[in-house]
Amino acid sequence: MSEYCIVVAEGSRARFFTLEPADIPELESGPNLVEHVALANPEHQAHDGALWTETRAGRNRTAHGAAHGYDDHRQQHGAEIERRFARNVVCELDRIARGNGTRKIVICAEKQMLGFLRSSIGDTIGHDVEICEVAKDLTKLPLRDLHARLASEGHIPKRRQRLQ
Repeated sequence: MSEYCIVVAEGSRARFFTLEPADIPELESGPNLVEHVALANPEHQAHDGALWTETRAGRNRTAHGAAHGYDDHRQQHGAEIERRFARNVVCELDRIARGNGTRKIVICAEKQMLGFLRSSIGDTIGHDVEICEVAKDLTKLPLRDLHARLASEGHIPKRRQRLQ
């Protein structure tokens, strides 16, 4: 059982953590972040050349040299890829939170992904769970740095040093 569930996400990956108490608080420091699963979004990671035959949107020329602009909706396509990934992230978050009896969820993501996650949550997460949003991409932080950052901002409890 963990009171806290933390997800850090961006367009291409998401990492899920719980905050677990030390097994022997008198001898160990804690609480500790424990990573449970990481999701990847391979569509987001693909380079333009893998998704599009033309690597640039823009102008098309006719045989007589006249040019006209066009929009192949690449931005909308990218947003839809992130929106689908956000739904997968929320499903996994719900599974972990329900399995751990979570009372507080901390969601860390850059602003656009945070918006997609917020709209995907809807009624998926119970109303008795407090949700805290952090509009920062923290996916690349090591475990200890992530814990220190979230604790310094008051989102999760600080680690206690082990007793001597």
